[in-house]
Amino acid sequence: MFTLLLILLPIVAGLAMLMLPQQQAKQIALIAALATLGVTVATYFQFDPKAGTQFVTDVPWINMLGVRFHIGIDGISMVMLILSNILAPLIILSSFKDNYNNARLFYGLMLVMQGAMNGVFVSMDMFLYYIFWELALIPAYFLVLWWGKGETSKITFKFFIYTLFGSLFMLVAIIWLSLQGATNSTDISSVYALQIPAETQLYIFLAFMLAYAIKIPVFPFHTWQPDTYTFSPSPATMLLSGVMLKMGLYSVIRWILPVVPDAVNEYGKIIMVLAAVGVFYASAIAWVQKDLKRLFAYSSIAHVGLITAGILTVSEMGLQGSMVQMMAHGINVVGLFYVCQILYRKFNSHDINAFGGLRLNAPLFAGLYLVIMLASVALPLTNAFPGEFMLLNSVYAVNPWICLFAGSGVILGAVYMFTSYQKVMLGELNNKTNSFTEIDSLDKWVLIPIVILIFVFGLYPSFITNISEDAVKGIIQIYQTKIGVSI
Repeated sequence: MFTLLLILLPIVAGLAMLMLPQQQAKQIALIAALATLGVTVATYFQFDPKAGTQFVTDVPWINMLGVRFHIGIDGISMVMLILSNILAPLIILSSFKDNYNNARLFYGLMLVMQGAMNGVFVSMDMFLYYIFWELALIPAYFLVLWWGKGETSKITFKFFIYTLFGSLFMLVAIIWLSLQGATNSTDISSVYALQIPAETQLYIFLAFMLAYAIKIPVFPFHTWQPDTYTFSPSPATMLLSGVMLKMGLYSVIRWILPVVPDAVNEYGKIIMVLAAVGVFYASAIAWVQKDLKRLFAYSSIAHVGLITAGILTVSEMGLQGSMVQMMAHGINVVGLFYVCQILYRKFNSHDINAFGGLRLNAPLFAGLYLVIMLASVALPLTNAFPGEFMLLNSVYAVNPWICLFAGSGVILGAVYMFTSYQKVMLGELNNKTNSFTEIDSLDKWVLIPIVILIFVFGLYPSFITNISEDAVKGIIQIYQTKIGVSI
C-alpha cells in the first residue's frame, strides 16, 4: 500500500489540481508533496534493508504481453524515494514568490512528474518501468515549453527528440527481452533470469545505455542539457537536475548491470572513459561561463559523469559511492539553482559580472550560499565528500588514468565555484547590487533545510549506505555470478 500511495498520491493530486482554484494551487501542491514525504517517512521506518523487496503489489495487468503491475521497494529504491520526496516540497516552496500563468496546471504537472519518477524507482516490471519513464518526460516537456524563457520551442524540441530517440531504442530492447523467456514476461525476476548470449548483450547494452546516457547526461550526449536547464523555470530545472537525471543513473544499476553483465564487463570501460572525459570537458566549460545558471548546469554534468564512472566499476565501493553521491548531488544542485532564482528575482539576470558585494547587505544569504558551494566541491564534513571519495577510489582501482580525468572535476570545480562566488558575493557593491537585501523567511525555509541536509549526510553517510547495502550486494552478486567470478 505504501508503494502504491507514493505513486498515486502526487499523480491524483496533480490531476485534481486542474479543478481547484488558481489562487490556492501552490499551497495545495505543497500539501500534496508534504503528504507524499510523510508516506515516505512512514515507509522508511517500516523498511528492513535486509529483507529484500518490500511493500509489494504484484497483480496481472496486460496478460497477452506478460506485463504485471509489479511494484516494490528495496534498498536502492528507498534511497531514491527519500531523495525525490524530500526535494519535491522544497522545490514547490521555492516557487512561492513567483507567479506562473495557469498556476494549477504548472503545479499539477510538477506533481504528476513527481509521481511518475517515484514509479520509475519502484517498478519491478520492465514494461511498467518504461511507462513511468515516458510519463515523467511529458510534464517536464510542457513545463519547459510553456513556462521557460528564450527560444523554448527550439529548446524543448531538442530535449524531447533526444530523450524520445533514446527511449525508443530502450523499448525495442525491452520487447526483445520479453520474447526470450518461456513466459514472455517483462517481470524483473524473469528478466534477471535470462541467459543472453555474450555477443547479443552488446546490442541490448547499447540500446539501454543510449537512453540512460542521454538522460544522465553523459558526454557526448549532453548537448540538450545546458540550454534546457538555463531557460527552464527554476522549479523545472530543480526537478530535472535534482531527481530526473537520477532515473538514468538508477536504471544503469537496476537494469544494465544484472541483465547484460558480459557487455558491461567487456565494454563498460568505454562508457567510463566517456564519462571521465565529460567530467573534464564540462568542468572546463563551466570555468569560462558568464551565466551563473549555465555554470551550474555544466557543473551538474561533471558531477554525474563521476557517478556514472563509479557505477560501471561494478564494485561495492563504486555502487555505494554512487548512492551517497546521487543523494548529495540532488540536494546541492537544488540549493545552487535556488540561489540563482533568488538573484534572478532581484536583478532579472544570471550574469556573474553584474553582481558583487552582496555579502555586505546579506550576510546570512552569503553564508548559506557558501555552505552549498563548499558542499558542491566536496569539502570534508559535507554530503558530497564521502561519495566522491568512494567513487574516485573505485575508479582508481579499475584504471588510474580514468581516475585522473574523473578527478579533474574536483580541482576545476573548486576553481570555477570559488571564482563565481567571489564575483557574486565578495568585492564591493555597485549601483545595481546596492539595493540587494537579506533573504526573507520563505527563502530561509528552503535554504536552511538544504544546509542541514548537507551536514546530516556529510557527517552520517552510513544512513544511506545502510539502507542500500544489501540491495547493492545483491546486484553485484547477480553480475558476478553471470560473468563467472567468485565472490
